[in-house]
Amino acid sequence: MTGLRSKFATILCALGVLFLTTANTPVLVPDVSQDKISIQGDFNGAQLLLFGAITYPPGTPNRDQADIVVVLKGPTESIVLREKQQVAGIWINAASSEFRSAPGYYAVASSRPVEEIVDDKTADIYELGLDHLQLSPASAIDSRELDRFTDGLVDLNTRGRLYKNLPNSVEITDSVLYQARINLPASVPVGKYSAETFLIIDGRVEAAEIKDITIEKIGLGRFITNLSQENGFIYGLLAVLISVVLGWAAGYLFRKI
Repeated sequence: MTGLRSKFATILCALGVLFLTTANTPVLVPDVSQDKISIQGDFNGAQLLLFGAITYPPGTPNRDQADIVVVLKGPTESIVLREKQQVAGIWINAASSEFRSAPGYYAVASSRPVEEIVDDKTADIYELGLDHLQLSPASAIDSRELDRFTDGLVDLNTRGRLYKNLPNSVEITDSVLYQARINLPASVPVGKYSAETFLIIDGRVEAAEIKDITIEKIGLGRFITNLSQENGFIYGLLAVLISVVLGWAAGYLFRKI
């Protein structure tokens, strides 16, 4: 709690300075409880607190109607999505589509349901909500096919708790302070994330700020991950060696029994 109070104090001081230099526009100062999350062997998920403060220029109308939307996403990577089809009782790969950049994790927290805050055009521009996630296909594809594969990817990751809409999860106090809590599952991918916060009044984005977050493995998990990415040949040899040793050990124990 002491650390959070210190961060809030820092935010308020920053707001005072920013208010003097940007007196004609609202100022949004966001922060996060952890900008680096470490994953170890016993990692079973984490809760991320995103919070901050808002200051308004004199005469700002409808500040009591301000809404906050926070988009947490990352890391982005290319992905191939394959559709399964049953032929003669056997499931085989059918159509497929490749996306150049799809977030491994994507969550939208908002003070109200997004559809009550902005129109569809604004939601599309800022990717506010699962229905407005913009994925870039690697090659030309029919718009209906693109929608189908996009829906499939969203559904797959939603069931895996990697994609989520979190309406009514941002608390705003006195139109100035806000906070949101987002739970990260144990399967959350490692990499670089961005937490983008939007201040929205009367359906218009009045301010937006980004905080960077890193999720990384440490210890043995990090060593294995780095080895698989940087030296696939050695990683493959070790995997085969471990399989042989485990197989031999299992056979030895079975003969003893």
